[in-house]
Amino acid sequence: MRRALLGAALAALLVPASAAAHASLREAHPEEQSRIEAPPTEITLRYDQAVTATAGSIIVLAPDGRRVSGAVSQAAGGTVIRAPLHGLVRGQAYTVRWHEISADGHVGNGVFTFGVGVDAPPPTEAVGASGVTWRDDVARWVLFVSLALVIGVVGIRLLILPRPVDPRVERRIHLLGTFGAVVAVNAGIIGFVIRCANALQVSGVDLLYSDLSPFADSTRFGIAFLLTTLGYGACLTILAIAWALDLPALRWPAFLLAIVLAWGYSLSSHQATEPNASLLGEIADWVHLVAAMLWTGGVITLAVVVWPLAPHMRRAAFLRFSRVAIGLVGVLVLAGTVVAIERLPQLHDLWTTSYGQTLLVKIGLVMLALSWGGMHHMIVRPRLERGDRVHGVGASLLAESSVAIIVLLAAAVLVNGAPPPVETPAQNATPAASR
Repeated sequence: MRRALLGAALAALLVPASAAAHASLREAHPEEQSRIEAPPTEITLRYDQAVTATAGSIIVLAPDGRRVSGAVSQAAGGTVIRAPLHGLVRGQAYTVRWHEISADGHVGNGVFTFGVGVDAPPPTEAVGASGVTWRDDVARWVLFVSLALVIGVVGIRLLILPRPVDPRVERRIHLLGTFGAVVAVNAGIIGFVIRCANALQVSGVDLLYSDLSPFADSTRFGIAFLLTTLGYGACLTILAIAWALDLPALRWPAFLLAIVLAWGYSLSSHQATEPNASLLGEIADWVHLVAAMLWTGGVITLAVVVWPLAPHMRRAAFLRFSRVAIGLVGVLVLAGTVVAIERLPQLHDLWTTSYGQTLLVKIGLVMLALSWGGMHHMIVRPRLERGDRVHGVGASLLAESSVAIIVLLAAAVLVNGAPPPVETPAQNATPAASR
C-alpha cells in the first residue's frame, strides 16, 4: 500500500498541468527592474499574442504616486502596447502597472519597476503595494510550524530516540515528518502568492493570470521561495521513499537538507534586506531558527509520540532530550541576542518601536517556555532518573509545545517586520548643520 501511495505521489509531481492560451509579457522597454541613465520618453510592452488594450493598460507612477504616462496605443497587430512618458527625472525610480485582456477573455496583470540613474527597487516596494499584512505573518507561522516537524521531529528521531523503536512510533514519526514537508512546500507557495498579491493589488481569478516572474526573478524572497520550495519538495520525496521502502537511514539526507534550506528564510527575511544587515546577523538568525526548530520539534515528539505510544521509552527519551535541550537553549539565547543587538541599534528601540515591542512579547513567551522546560529539568528529570512514577508529564509537555508554537508566531511577525532604521553619521549631522 505504501508503494502504491509513493507511485501516485510521484506521478502527480511528474504529470504537467495543462497550459491555458493566455497572453504573456515577453519584452518591456525600459526592462523590468532595470537601471537606465536617461529618462525615457515612451514605455513599450510586447506580448506573445495579440491583446486588447484599455486606457489603463499601462500606468507609470512616480514615487509620489503621480501618473507620468499618457494615452495607450497598440501596434504590431495588437501584440505591442505603448504609452508616452512625461516628467521623468534622473535619480528616481518608477512603477509600471499594466493589464491586458487576452484572446481567452482573461485579464492579465503585472507590476515592475525601473530606475533612472538609480537602482530599481524590488516589485514588492512598488508604488501602491500594501506591504506585509497579517496574511504574510500567518503563512510564515505555518511554515515555521512545518519546519519544526521536518527539522525537529525527524531530527529528534535521528539524534535522540534509540534505533529500534515500536512500529507505531516509527509510523507516527514518518507521518509527522512527511506532513511537515508537505505543509512546508504549500506554505511557501501560499506565502509567495500572498506577497505578490500585496504588490499587484489583485486577488481571486485576476491573481491566477498575473505575471509573477518579476517577483521570482528579482527579489530575494522570490529566489529563496524557488530554492526552498524545490528543496522541501526533495525532502518530501526522500521522506516518502524512506517510508515506502522502509529505509529509515534515508531520513538523514532529508534532515540535513532541511537544515541547509532554512538558511533561505534568513536570507529572504525583511531584516536581511536592510542596508545595515551583516553576514554575522544572517548566520545568527539561521542558527537561532534551527535551534528553535529542534527544541520545538523535540517537545512535540515527546508529547505526541513517545508519551502516548511508548511508555517504556519515556525515561530514556526524556533524559536524552533534557541533556540536548540545555545546549539548544544556550544556542537559542546566544544567537537571539546577536540578532537583537544587530537589529535594535538603540536600547530604547526595544520599547519605543513596534519591532522592539514585538520582540519583548517574544522574549516573554520564550521565558515562559524556558521556565516550563526548566521545571521539567529540575523536577521531572531527577524523579525519572530515580525510576519514580511521574503523573501529568504528557499534559505538561503538550502545554509546553503549545507555548513553543505561539513563540513561533511571534517569530514570524518579527521576521516579516521592519527593524528600526539605523541613523548614519550624515543623518546625525543634519540637525546640527541646520542650526
